[in-house]
Formats: sequence, structure tokens, C-alpha cells
Amino acid sequence: MSKMARNEAEAPMVIVDSQVHAYEANSPKRPWHSVPNWPDHVTGDEMVAAMDKVGVDGAIFISAFSLYRYDASYAVEVQRAHPGRFAIVKPVDPDDPDVADVVADWKKTPGAVGIRIMLTKEPRRAPDDPGLDRIARAAVRHDFPVNLHCWDNLDAGRVLIDRHPDTRFIIDHLGILQPRVPPAPPEPWAELPKVLELARRANAVIKISGACTLSREPYPYPDIWDPLARVFDAWGFDRCLWGTDWTRAFAVVNYEQAVEPFLRTSRLNDSERAMLMGGACAKAYGWSPTNG
Repeated sequence: MSKMARNEAEAPMVIVDSQVHAYEANSPKRPWHSVPNWPDHVTGDEMVAAMDKVGVDGAIFISAFSLYRYDASYAVEVQRAHPGRFAIVKPVDPDDPDVADVVADWKKTPGAVGIRIMLTKEPRRAPDDPGLDRIARAAVRHDFPVNLHCWDNLDAGRVLIDRHPDTRFIIDHLGILQPRVPPAPPEPWAELPKVLELARRANAVIKISGACTLSREPYPYPDIWDPLARVFDAWGFDRCLWGTDWTRAFAVVNYEQAVEPFLRTSRLNDSERAMLMGGACAKAYGWSPTNG
């Protein structure tokens, strides 16, 4: 079932989830910064089991900022236990004057494939913040893509991307604010014109992560495909990285429901599906899973 959409005449399609968050239960050993509406734990082992159930070969494990802030130690532990299944990305702190050294150290970490900037509206951080500039320059030096979380703040994201044309950016979650609980907002795709305009930046790619949470219809979420088609047309499939954003999406969709619509839809042909669900991610991060 999980491999149903794969072209049997060729090598099996490699499926890579561009964004997952695994974590252990809240404890004094590694306390959570906040308590979101997520399961009590989704450990690395549990994440692998969920991926195995639906045929996901590997994932980019983004250390959960809402839980662990800039501490990616749990991601490092999980990657060490499952080196063929996860590559890891760490949020970095623009307020740290030594952030360039943090990026340099992260580059030496096994499985590390990128860093992340939080540029949502809440911190009120300007896109010309000197800390962001330090991070963007360090990313170029160490050949890291910068994951950019700027939903509901796309104008600031665009300014940052334009300030650093030599930095590779990976825009999280379509750049569109997504719900943590159902239902989706009345106009979930209101920011789509800004997303399409961003596609003109040659130094950016975009994650098609959490898209199912923007649906206002039941599973398998048929209303996502028309707006997504516009994204695919603007960005090209080689710059679109499918992902589930599990477990942030937990209260809206389960893991299988975030995977199967992309495997089953007739709106993608085999080559488009293979690029969207793995090829573009491997290209953007320079990493592919190994299930040995």
C-alpha cells in the first residue's frame, strides 16, 4: 500500500519528509520551553515506526523550537540512533554574538544538513537585524541552507532573502500561517500571491509542508490541489519539498493522512511525484536516506 504510487518499472521512489519534529516526554532532564497541543512524546523510534507504516524512507528532523529552543541535543541523539533515516536541522539564535561559531560547530555534527531562523511576527525582529546577517553569512561559509520560518510575515522573509542573494533559503510551510487545530481559516490561501512572487528568487526553495492542514474539506483534502498547482507552476517541482510538519499538525491530521493524499492524487504524474516527495529535498539538503 505505502509503495502503491511508485513506478514499478523503475527504481522505487525515495520518499523524504522535509519536516518532522520528534521529541521525548517533558522531564527535568530535558524540560520543554512550552507545552504545545502535541502528543506527550513522539520519540525518534516512534517517528521511525510512523514513517515505516506509510513508506517514508527518511526525514529532515527539525529540532522543535517551541519545545527545546536552540538546544538540538535530542535531534543529535536520534540521528545517532537512526543515521540512515534522519538528517538534522538546528534553530540558531540571532541574539547570540557568537552565532557564527555555533554554525561552524553544527557543521561538524554528524547528520547536520542546515540551520533554521525563526522570523515570525512575534519576536518583532527586523529582517535587517545584524544577527540574521551574521547567520546568513555563516551559512554561506559553511555551505548550509537556511530554513526560514516566516509564515504570516512573508514581507520580512522576502527582504531577508533579497539581502543575501548568496545564501540558500528553504521557506518553511509554504510561508503560509497554518492552524494548530481545525478548522482552517476562512481564507487559508490569502497570502498565496506573495508566495508566488517569492518564486522569482533563485536562492530560495519552498517546503510544501503542512499543506493538508490548510484544507477546509475532509480527508483526502481535495481543495488543496488548485492552490498547490499554482505553487508548483511558479516554483517548479525541483524547488518544492513535500513534508508533513508532524507533529505540529497532530491535532489536524494524523501522519498517514499527511502522506497518502500526495501518493494517491491524480494531479501529479510519476516524475512530478518523485521530485516533490523526495528528489527536491535531496537536492536542497544534499542528503538522501539509506535504509541499510
